[in-house]
Parts: sequence; structure tokens; C-alpha cells
Amino acid sequence: MTTATYDRTDRTASDCRAWVKDRIKPEQIEKYLDNGKCFIDPDAIERALTTNTNPEPQRVREILTKSLSVETLSPDETACLIHVQDPELLAEMRQTAAQVKTKVYDNRIVTFAPLYLGNLCVNNCAYCGFRHSNTAEQRRVLGLDEVRKETEVLAGQIGHKRLIVVYGEHPATDVNYIASTLGAIGDVKVKTRRGWGQIRRCNVNAAPMPVEELRLLNEVGIGTFQVFQETYHRPTYERLHPAGTIKGNYLWRLYAMHRAMEAGIDDVGIGPLFGLYDWRFEVMAVLYHAIELEARFGIGPHTISFPRIEPAHNTPFTQNPQYRVRDDEFKKLITVIRLAVPYTGMIVTARENAQLRREVLPLGCTQTDASSKIGIGGYADLANEDQQGDRQQFMLGDTRSLDTVVCELAEAGYITSFCTAGYRCGRTGQKIMGLLRSGQEGRFCKLNAVITFREWLDDFGSDETIAVGEKVIAQEIEQIRTRMPEVFEQFMRYYEKTKAGNRDLYF
Repeated sequence: MTTATYDRTDRTASDCRAWVKDRIKPEQIEKYLDNGKCFIDPDAIERALTTNTNPEPQRVREILTKSLSVETLSPDETACLIHVQDPELLAEMRQTAAQVKTKVYDNRIVTFAPLYLGNLCVNNCAYCGFRHSNTAEQRRVLGLDEVRKETEVLAGQIGHKRLIVVYGEHPATDVNYIASTLGAIGDVKVKTRRGWGQIRRCNVNAAPMPVEELRLLNEVGIGTFQVFQETYHRPTYERLHPAGTIKGNYLWRLYAMHRAMEAGIDDVGIGPLFGLYDWRFEVMAVLYHAIELEARFGIGPHTISFPRIEPAHNTPFTQNPQYRVRDDEFKKLITVIRLAVPYTGMIVTARENAQLRREVLPLGCTQTDASSKIGIGGYADLANEDQQGDRQQFMLGDTRSLDTVVCELAEAGYITSFCTAGYRCGRTGQKIMGLLRSGQEGRFCKLNAVITFREWLDDFGSDETIAVGEKVIAQEIEQIRTRMPEVFEQFMRYYEKTKAGNRDLYF
């Protein structure tokens, strides 16, 4: 990851208007349209949902078998699963979702932290605490020294290796700022109990960009590029995102991942914000998005997220949304997404409370965050453990520490993986798609999960977490010995070197 320089300066209203005016490049949308139409077909989605009600048990079980083969489901097949009501069939769906996750990703859970670097925004989304009309929000963009301080806490005190770095849509946090801050994050290296802490992978959640800017990010070096469509239902989208704003252009956002792929970024993350429209439509549209990316580029989404709308400071829309998703519906949509797009990583975040996260992890989730603070500058401000609504986009449901979450995962039989090796070894894009569909990626990741878990326990784990973690490691080592004898000797050399204080060893 190279370091760029950026001189942060205040922007006037006229500067912002000029920046907004030139952001959208129509030619970078039109080239991907099919006779002027986009790949989201609302009539086809509604037709699939209305013609696949009351599915026969045999039909459902045939669909589950297909999912177990790690094949992307069709819209009709996905609609069938959405309509399942029979408790026995629902239980089979949940069981199959868990089997698919284990087949593709083993028993690993990847952890990360969100890092918000600014809350200036030119958009005015009805549900967002960062919308520019929210005068109750404390506005701030972190300078590079402040970014380094945040990273020192995350990498040196908490022990994270992977971040999702979040940027608002504003000229003060443009592509040059993103490049500069990613370099600052990557440069931080902190002494720990036995070794050293450093962020090894920065995923980026940012606004849609033109291809030329995405090429710059690809050159700088990023992990997954994440853009949420918010809602795929176009009338709802246009109602919630005012015309005349950048985000008001539905198609510019919808084709953000096409431009990322064109720019060479082959790991992308998608998802809606559940609660803006009917969750059934959104699940179907996510499937359409995955199918489109697979057909166009041969690479589906690296991750799918499924955040639900949460309360936000001085944002009335979030208090009682018309399409609020109940907990039982949330569990079902996670199950259906895992079955419909079986190869993808699935992220459940600290928006949800601790108990619900425990309940949905077995349904196919692969990633979760911990020790999360989303107020601007919140990690370095350790004296204040409370959430501050006027500094963050929404309120979190689970603010437990990483150590607590890791301990709980180990008690449940999961191994927490801090591995970032695949991305540095070129196991991305089409290559990783093949490995995921064949189940081979889990073999690499099991080896690296154990090594990085050992590293984290020695550097950051509490006594209780170390004790529980040791049991998980012993079980994992035995599985490697019996299932992968051809690499066991080399694995144990790496493992013993890690115990001795070596860091960042991987296969």
C-alpha cells in the first residue's frame, strides 16, 4: 500500500456545487445498459414472487441440493425459498445454509472494525444522520495524524488486522483523501505484548466513483470495495434520495460495481439497507445483482451485507419505517441469501444486538465486527465509552469488545480468523471464485486462521479467552493433521515460529 499526500482544506458551498455537477459520467452508465434498460427488472421480480407461492416440499429440497453444490440459484428458485412457511422445511433450509457455509468457509468467522473518517456529505438521504440538512450533527473530517491515532488504537490496543474504512460523499473526502488516509493506516505499526500490531487489509465503503478514480484506488491498494444500493426499488430510491444530489441518480449507484470491475478491483461488496422497502423484493434484487456481475465479469460479489435501518440522531424517518424487518424475517432473509448466493461472504454487523448476532451466525454468516465505534474519532477518545449520536451515522446495537466476541465465538466452536493472506497471494476475483465453489479456499484459510488466531491470542487475548482459544486451536490442529497431512509439517513449522514471536506468516 503506497502513501499519497493530501492537504485537507475547507470547501466552500460553491466548491461543493461544482464538484457535485461533474461527478456523474453518463457514458460510464450507458455502456452497460441493455437497450436502455438496467439489469433490475421489477416486473420479473414481482412475477417470480407471485408465481412461486406455496412451493412443494420436493421442489424445495431439490433447490437445497443445488445450493449445496455451490451453484447460484435462479430467481424462481429463490422466490420459492422466500415463500416457505412450513416449520420443518424452514428448519431444513437453516440446516442446509449452515452446511453450505461450512463447505465453503469452514468454521471460520472473520472479524473487522469499521473506521469512519468523516461525516461531511453533499447528499440528503431521508434515513441518514449524515445528510447535509441535519444541522444537529457535529461535522468533522479526520486529518492524517488523527487517522494514525485511530489506527494505533485499533491495531495496537484492540488487535484488529482488517478494517472497513468508511467515507462520506464530499470533496473533502474525495479519492485523494481516500488514497492518503489508506496510506496513513498502512504505515502504522505498534508494539504489542509479544509482537506487533498492524492493519493488513483495508476494505473501503465509499460513494460510487468514475472509473478513472477507481483505477487510482486499485493502484493504491484496497481490499473489497463496498457500495450499498440502499434500496433496489427505484420509486422508493428516488423518493428517499432527492433529485439534484449525486445519490439521487439510481443508475450511477447501481452500476458502481461494474465500474470497479472495469478499473481492476475484483473484490466487491453489495447489499441493500433493509427497511426501506419490502425485504422480499430486496433479496431478489441482490440475487439479480450477483447474477449480473457473474455474467458480465465472471465474478460475483465477494461479500453481501444485510444491514437493517437503525435509529439516527435527529432523523425522524428511522423511528418507525414502513418496511421495518422483524427478527424472524431477518433470520429468514439471511438464510435465503446464503442459499441463493452460496459462494459469497456474508457480513452481520454491530447494528444488531448481541443475542440476535448469536442467533444468525449459524445461518451462514462469515464476518462480523467487534469493539465497534462509528463516531468520528471515536477510537482515540477512549475516555468516553458511550455512543454519541451527533457524531455518528446511526446507533449500534452491540458495542462489546473484540476479546469478548472472540471468546464467545470460541466457546461456540468457531475459530476467529485474522487472516488477510489470500488477498496478498492473488487469491481474489475469478481465482477465489473457483476456490470457493470447489471448497478448496477453506483449506488455505483453515491453516492461516489457526496461525493468525495463535498470533492474536498471544498479543491481545485475555486469560479467559486464551484458555478457551487453546481448546479450539487443539481441535483445529488435529483436523489439519488428519485432513491435510501433506502440509502438516510445514504448517507446524509456521505455527511454532508464530508461538515464538514471529508475525504475519501465512500460506
